[in-house]
Amino acid sequence: MFTGSLLAAALLLGTAGAAAADETPDPSGTATGSSDGSDSAQAPTEAGTSFRTATAFRPGQRATAGASTGDYLYWVFPVDVGQRATVKAKIALPDSAAARKGPVTWQIDVYDGLRRRQACVYGAQTRTLTADKSSVELRCVLRTVRAWAEPWSADPLPGSYFVRLTVLDAQEQDLGLPVTTEIEAQAPSQGGAQAVDGKLSVPLTPGRTTVSQSGGGASSEGARLAASGVEPEGGWSSGRWTDRWLWTVGGGVLGALAGIAGYTLARPARRPAAPRV
Repeated sequence: MFTGSLLAAALLLGTAGAAAADETPDPSGTATGSSDGSDSAQAPTEAGTSFRTATAFRPGQRATAGASTGDYLYWVFPVDVGQRATVKAKIALPDSAAARKGPVTWQIDVYDGLRRRQACVYGAQTRTLTADKSSVELRCVLRTVRAWAEPWSADPLPGSYFVRLTVLDAQEQDLGLPVTTEIEAQAPSQGGAQAVDGKLSVPLTPGRTTVSQSGGGASSEGARLAASGVEPEGGWSSGRWTDRWLWTVGGGVLGALAGIAGYTLARPARRPAAPRV
């Protein structure tokens, strides 16, 4: 009984430590994870000009694009349940654009699959590229994606997330100057501590059929179409098993062991039977 209690306690403490470590924001502003050579080789080298033409990329890839100052640039990437996305952008001016007349303010915005603008928890979402600098970096850290949310809430849900990079303020003479842009996203998992009850039938991927009009329920064809869009490499995991089950099972085991131990300590001692005469 004592050995079982120690094992269950170690399981719970280990899981809690991992979840707490994942929830702690990185004060240095560096997103976890890295991209390998294959991801960089397959990363896109262009950007879309609207939500419909957004260029898709995966977390860990570094998408690049050449553009002009004042263009609206769009990308899209997938974020799954329990992940916290961090989007970083870098804007650089080539040497030929040294004739700028003044500062240029850039901003990065992130929208979910319903095209609702998601607020940045922290990070420099807007920065100004002054005349004496040739590059500027932006960063936006989103809230942890939930498996399900109330209809009235604006909680981030699993699905496609759109990134828009644009100029907020610039002198008219500076509009049209060439720039090179880089977009990178990381989406580390936050563990079962962020899991909630309920789930979506399919992730929010705009432009895909998700509900059968005739049957009134989610159709297999609709789910297939939704999954055929931008998705994580391992597929969508909404509603699957999480380490939250370890907390539940471990707590039940500890409760049972505590009950047995309490009964053992509290029960009266048995008196020896009187000898028969």
